[in-house]
Amino acid sequence: MDKRLLDMLVCPVTKGKLVLNENELWSSSASLAYPIRDDIPVLLESEARPLSSEEIETLKRLKK
Repeated sequence: MDKRLLDMLVCPVTKGKLVLNENELWSSSASLAYPIRDDIPVLLESEARPLSSEEIETLKRLKK
């Protein structure tokens, strides 16, 4: 994913930053993972899945 695009995208729920992790965009503020399908981010709350506690810890480490 293009870094400029990633910098412009925000979590639709909290308006917080998103972190790219493989084929998902993770929101630490909402604890949600948004899918990327065919290189297109699907930023719909109904399509997001909750982050597991392990993923939240990983996200905290990535943000450091």
